Amino acid sequence: MRASRLVSLLLLLQTRGRMTAQELADALEVSVRTVYRDVESLGAAGVPVYADRGPAGGYRLLEGYRTRLTGLTAPEAEALFLAGMPGPAADLGLGPVVAAAELKVLAALPDELADRGGRARQRFHLDAPGWFRHPEATPHLAALARAVWEDRLVEMRYRRWRAPREVTRVVAPLGVVLKAGRWYLVARCDGQLRTYRVGAVLDVVVSDERYERPADFDLADYWREWTERYERDVYRGRARIRLTVAALEFMPYVFPPEMSRAARAAAGEPGPDGWLETTVPIESVKHAHTELLKLGAEVEVLEPAELRDRLTATAHALARLYPVVLETPAGVAGVPATPAATSP
Repeated sequence: MRASRLVSLLLLLQTRGRMTAQELADALEVSVRTVYRDVESLGAAGVPVYADRGPAGGYRLLEGYRTRLTGLTAPEAEALFLAGMPGPAADLGLGPVVAAAELKVLAALPDELADRGGRARQRFHLDAPGWFRHPEATPHLAALARAVWEDRLVEMRYRRWRAPREVTRVVAPLGVVLKAGRWYLVARCDGQLRTYRVGAVLDVVVSDERYERPADFDLADYWREWTERYERDVYRGRARIRLTVAALEFMPYVFPPEMSRAARAAAGEPGPDGWLETTVPIESVKHAHTELLKLGAEVEVLEPAELRDRLTATAHALARLYPVVLETPAGVAGVPATPAATSP
């Protein structure tokens, strides 16, 4: 454990340059006192680690010193080849680059570690899109990724859900994110951070003009905060419903996760008839109407009245399309067969 930590400390200084004892302690998840001891051990082993005094001081390696020592362990070699993500890399236009990098790493590793890395790729596979969802076409993803990498402004034509449907924006692209099989662009536009679905980008012109990337921007932190806010704000209403126990258990298979989780958490005890009451969060009356229809006749809306009226109108429309007949086929939707009427 200590040997691995010493290698990590050495590589941190080699890749990041000067670092304070506190920064090293945070990165290695140890105490500052442990960092002091580890630095002394590296020095005793002949590694040229120097301490600069003063407010801007810290530890650094002698200028020009490099080590080829990686200390790569077997589990680390396995994890390395799980991180390649060939599908997403190909979407970004980096498929050949990732493949070439893996070949070089394999050639540099000892035979045992190289073999373990290859075995990991054969045993684990990442398939990002959800079930029954085809990958979204993203013809402009590679151009946007290049603009992100080179800090270049982009003029893009974008299709959004509200009017006017098509807009043109000049944005400073800060990062791209793959979420549930869909790519998103995080960019600064008109002084604000915004998120765009890459599949809705209709045209892209990458400018020669560069922008200054905000020093305090962290893509992972932004994305975590944005997704939490989006999931919290998208459900702005509530619907009170009664439904069967079977319908409640079926919800996770047909409802968005937040709706099914909330419905199960708020569910009361079922009555003698097997029905219970609960509350579900809804985006809008229109959206809730579509979702609740998936439960058929095993759910009844109590509130709001507008949603109940919509479902009532749909039920009447369906009754006109499928009028009641005297003879019902056996086994259809759980409805028992009725005997055919006889002539008097």
